[in-house]
Amino acid sequence: MEDVSFESEISKTFSAQKSNAILLRESTSSQRIQQLEKLGDWIKSHQEDIRKAIHADFKKPYAEIDISEIFTVTSEIKYAIKNLKDWMKPKKVSAPIPLLGTSSYVQFEPKGNALIIAPWNYPFNLAIGPLVSALAAGCTAIIKPSEMTPHASALIRRMVGEIFEPELVAVFEGDVEVSQYLLTKPFDHIFFTGSPAVGKIIMKAAAENLSSVTLELGGKSPAIIDRDIDLQDATSKIIWGKFVNCGQTCIAPDYLLVHEDIIEAFVEALKAELHKMYDPKNKGIENSKDYARIVNEKHLNRINFLLADALTNGAHIAFGGRMIASGNFFEPTIITGVTDSMEVMQEEIFGPILPIVSYSDLDSAIKYVNSKPKPLALYAFSNNQEALDRVFSKTSSGGAVANDCVLHFLHHELPFGGINNSGIGKAHGHHGFLAFSNEKAVLKQRTGITSSKSLFPPYGFAAKKIIQVMLKWF
Repeated sequence: MEDVSFESEISKTFSAQKSNAILLRESTSSQRIQQLEKLGDWIKSHQEDIRKAIHADFKKPYAEIDISEIFTVTSEIKYAIKNLKDWMKPKKVSAPIPLLGTSSYVQFEPKGNALIIAPWNYPFNLAIGPLVSALAAGCTAIIKPSEMTPHASALIRRMVGEIFEPELVAVFEGDVEVSQYLLTKPFDHIFFTGSPAVGKIIMKAAAENLSSVTLELGGKSPAIIDRDIDLQDATSKIIWGKFVNCGQTCIAPDYLLVHEDIIEAFVEALKAELHKMYDPKNKGIENSKDYARIVNEKHLNRINFLLADALTNGAHIAFGGRMIASGNFFEPTIITGVTDSMEVMQEEIFGPILPIVSYSDLDSAIKYVNSKPKPLALYAFSNNQEALDRVFSKTSSGGAVANDCVLHFLHHELPFGGINNSGIGKAHGHHGFLAFSNEKAVLKQRTGITSSKSLFPPYGFAAKKIIQVMLKWF
C-alpha cells in the first residue's frame, strides 16, 4: 500500500467515524448488544481460523490460543452483554445541603472516536478485548494490529470487514508509519498496549490533541517467594505463568525474589515442573507442541543477548539456555547469581528467561521491589497471611495476586492496568466500559426560588451569614 493511499483511506475513515460517533451518542443498550452479539457469533464460528492464524505467526499451541486469545474475548463479550443495560443507566447522586432542591446524576456518554493500537504477543485478545469495551460504550473504533503477527492481523481485518461497516469499526494494517499517521488524528480516546518506551511516544502524540489515553504497558513484574510455602504448588504456578506464550506476556513473573533458606530446593522444584509440563517424555522441549516460539528473529537475538550478558557478568544457568535459530526456539531458562548490573535485570525480559534473586528477610525483598519502577503485576507466595498483607500494603503495582500468577487478567470484576511506568487507566468489564465513556455530570435546578439565589450579589448581611454557616458546617 502506498503512503498516499493509506493516508487518504485513514482520513476518509476517520471522518466517517467522527460523523457516526455523534449519532451513536443516542444508541441504546439493545443496539450495542446487537453489535457485540455479531462479534461473538463470528468468533464462535471461526475458532479454527483464529487458531491457525495465530499458530502460523509463532507456533502458539492451540490450547493456549483457546484459553488466552479466544476465551478471554468471548467471556468479555458475554459479561458486557449481561451487564450493559445496568452500566448505561444514569447513576443518581444525592444533593448536598447547600444544593437542596436540585437533582443530579452521572450520565455515561461515549467518548467518540477511539483508536486501539494492539501488540503482537496476544494479537487477537489485545486487539478485540478493547474493541468489546469500545462497542459497549458506544464508540467507533479504528484498530491498528501489529505487523509482527501478519497472519493474526490479516484475520482481524477480515473479521472486522465481514461484521462491521467501516464508519463503526475499521482496521489498518502496516508498520510504524501507519501508527504515526493515525496518531496525528484527533481521536477522543487512544487505547494502547505495549512497552513503556512506546507508551511515552503515544502519550506525547495524544497530548497534541488532548486525547484521553489508556496505556497498558509492562515492566518487571516480580514474584516474592516466602520460605513458608507449598513448594510444588508454588513452582507449578510460576512455571505456567512465566512460560505460557514462551514468556511473551506483560504480566508474566519477570524475576523471582526467593528466600535464601529455600532457594536450592525451590530451583530444583522449578526444574522438575519444567520437565513435567514441557518434556514429560524426555524428547526435548524443542519437540513439545505445548511450547510456543519467539515471535521473530529480532526478539530471539534480543533475548539471547540478555542471557549472554548475564553469563558474562557472573550469572549461572540452572536450567535451559539453548537456542535454535531456525525455528525461533528459545528453551525455558532459569538463571541464578544475577545482579542489578546485568541487562536482564534492567529491562523487561518478555521472553523465557527467569532470573532468581535471593533475599534474607521479607523487608529487604519489599525494599528491593520499591527501588524499581512500579510494576504491572506483583505476585507473592506464602502460607502466612501476615506476610502477604505486608507485601501488598507496602508495595505499589497495577495488580497483585497471592499464591498464583496472571489469573487476575481473567477476573471481569477487577480493574486491569498499571500505574505510572506500567500504565495509565484500567480495562476489562465495567472498568473497560468506563475507559471509553465520559462520566458527564448532570444537575437539574428548579425554577423560581432556590437556595443558590440567596448567594447572589449584592452581598448583604444575610448572604454573608449564609456563607459563614457554609464555611463552618459544610
